[in-house]
Amino acid sequence: MSADPTLLPADWLGGARPPRTLSWYRHSLHYLLLVGLPLLLLALLLYLGAGLARAPTATATATATATNATATNAGAAAAAAAPAALWPSPPPLLLMLIQIGLVLASARLVGALFRRLGQPQVVGEMIAGLMLGPSVLGAMMPEVSAALFPPSSLAALGSISQIGLLVYMFLVGLEFDAGLLRRDSGAALIVSHSSIGMPLCLGVALAYWLFPRFAPAGVSFAGFALFMGAAMSVTAFPVLARILAESGLARSRVGVLTLACAAVDDVTAWTILALAVIVVRGSGELGAIWPMLAGALVYLTFMFGAVRPLLRRLGDFCARRGRLGDDWLALALLLALASAAATEWLGLHALFGAFIAGVLMPRGHALSEALHARLEGFTIVLLLPLFFALAGLKTSIGLIAGWELTLTCVLVVAVAMAGKLGGATLSARVSGLGWRDAGAVGVLMNTRGLMELVILNVGLEIGAISPTLFTMMVIMALATTLMTSPLLRRLLPGATPPA
Repeated sequence: MSADPTLLPADWLGGARPPRTLSWYRHSLHYLLLVGLPLLLLALLLYLGAGLARAPTATATATATATNATATNAGAAAAAAAPAALWPSPPPLLLMLIQIGLVLASARLVGALFRRLGQPQVVGEMIAGLMLGPSVLGAMMPEVSAALFPPSSLAALGSISQIGLLVYMFLVGLEFDAGLLRRDSGAALIVSHSSIGMPLCLGVALAYWLFPRFAPAGVSFAGFALFMGAAMSVTAFPVLARILAESGLARSRVGVLTLACAAVDDVTAWTILALAVIVVRGSGELGAIWPMLAGALVYLTFMFGAVRPLLRRLGDFCARRGRLGDDWLALALLLALASAAATEWLGLHALFGAFIAGVLMPRGHALSEALHARLEGFTIVLLLPLFFALAGLKTSIGLIAGWELTLTCVLVVAVAMAGKLGGATLSARVSGLGWRDAGAVGVLMNTRGLMELVILNVGLEIGAISPTLFTMMVIMALATTLMTSPLLRRLLPGATPPA
């Protein structure tokens, strides 16, 4: 296939399936090789890893316990260890306003700089959050860092960022297009499943080696391994959609195929993460896991069986009125908050509930369009940078000291690229795409961005990973996202760089 982003036929974009290019036999064989074998290896690794959960080495347990106890919040720990602040701490409200202003200004300035360098705005905002933490500001000016971000002030800032993250996940669910899945072709089926199966398998294999060294005390291997698999499997669907739109590839075969695969991948990765949260919070005990699973099943049945039809009627009513009043906006936000509270109460995470609430909103109605228009700007411009700042305050690159930890960090990045970029490229190639187009699919699927940070913060919050491993995974998320635009322009020279 040519490297030029050739547009798809209108009947495919309209929902019809494309002509089949592979025989049923070859299609099945490729699926078994690229999906079946990794899943079999995954099951074997989980079985063998059960021994690690029961008897980790004493040294590893002591190290993980000490690391988790002293650096559960790496930013707070670094701030607490820093010299005294340069000036007395201002009143809480004034300090919070100063922090929000600093975060907002940093995010816009660094984001604009990265946009001029051909990177998406969100990449610069992620870097800005990292710069405000102990890795940059705390290392260069510890007194200033202690004055601007004292540990006692982080709880209020964290609460605001969590609300912003809930609203953002609601918007992600609102943008989720199930129609992409209905347009799935044989290539999309193979690429989507293999780009989940291979990273999941490699993530669990990596967990087999990382678990005795970096797992916090009390975490079972199954929970740790499933979390690593989910973190390796996720694709930043919202960031990916913006990159495709900015590069002019949204309607190309590569673009449509990648969006369909990314939609499948993110839903699957969040399902795996939900299972990992259940396992970790249930301490691996079946007696604690099964009630959570039963509660999750009841919740999903109620949401899709009862709430979804009501939302469709609400969408029809709003379409007839032609406008969305404040009462309807409040009702939609109440639904998102109630759904988030339900999943948090069930032992999952509140983010799952916010995402499901967004998925259930009716498509193609004035309600969804108005919600998106009224919530997106405020959330992305103000609230998400606060989340990036909090993630940066939890990330301390100084934790990766010495050649052994550095090589481990390199290994994490390499495994992430091999599973996602390599797996998606190989499966796209055997499905009939040329090497350049297949490589472009792999590069795009390797984009992790914000969704990776969301998963990592969930893992750190529930105690599934240590701060050291959290830092390594943040570096992996930044590296895989930064390489997307340059590699895409090299593979597809006709693509327009991000504006």
